[in-house]
Amino acid sequence: MDILESVGAMKEGHFLLSSGLHSPVYWEKFRLLQYPVYAEKLCRLIVHHFKDQSVDVVAGPTTGGIILAFEIGRQLGVRSIFVEEEGEARVLRRDFEFKAGERVLIVDDVLTTGGSIKGTVDVVNKLGGVVIGIGVLVDRSTEEIDFNVPLFSCLHVPTVVYPAEACPLCAAGLPLVRPGGRLA
Repeated sequence: MDILESVGAMKEGHFLLSSGLHSPVYWEKFRLLQYPVYAEKLCRLIVHHFKDQSVDVVAGPTTGGIILAFEIGRQLGVRSIFVEEEGEARVLRRDFEFKAGERVLIVDDVLTTGGSIKGTVDVVNKLGGVVIGIGVLVDRSTEEIDFNVPLFSCLHVPTVVYPAEACPLCAAGLPLVRPGGRLA
């Protein structure tokens, strides 16, 4: 938390998340990822947690997951790849592939609903990889999300989210900000 606060990663206001939900808190992971020394430290926590799991490949969803997969793969001494959005689904491009039975660690920056991670799990499973765990920098989920594999987060900070139609921030007239790169 100290690192995330020191770089100004936690923002307060009225935010439209990539899931379409609204929240009074937004975690701007790129405030952290612009500092490789901090990213390396937090990635090391994920590496330490999964170091005895015989990871073959680290995979992350675009966009923040690319940087994390690279750094965690570097620290583990394994290859790293990323999955991309295509419409509502996630896909593997750029000649990336999984060999049958390869053990895959999935990493992502911020977990809210688990949509990006679930999409990545689906791609790995469909192409013959075996997901052995999931690591995230910040888990902001308020309810347990069952991925059927171990989940590790560097920081778990349950943060309220609202459907747009029931958002008290909208009702209060607070301006809505869409800070992320993906459209909701």
